[in-house]
Amino acid sequence: MMTGGLSESKPATPEIQKIADQVKSQLEQKENKRYAIFEAIEYKSQVVAGTNYFIKVSVSDSTEECVHLRVFKSLPHEKKEPSLTAYQTGKTKCDELTYFE
Repeated sequence: MMTGGLSESKPATPEIQKIADQVKSQLEQKENKRYAIFEAIEYKSQVVAGTNYFIKVSVSDSTEECVHLRVFKSLPHEKKEPSLTAYQTGKTKCDELTYFE
């Protein structure tokens, strides 16, 4: 993958779930909503001066409802927590994970 390009979609790993969990409270605060279900399904990544992760997260066990997260993870030497930089609600499991700002 070249720098700046978006990777192919991959199944979520435990590391991706951890990143999603780290920004869950940021999303809940912005949406003024609590998510009982928050399961990362798939992701794409983009290498910049750090990494942008685009993560599809299932937020309901009874519907197809998902949110798409854009999370920035800085370089390791910066010792910063991942931050939620953008998100999209009203998505379903069938919606393609694409670049967004």
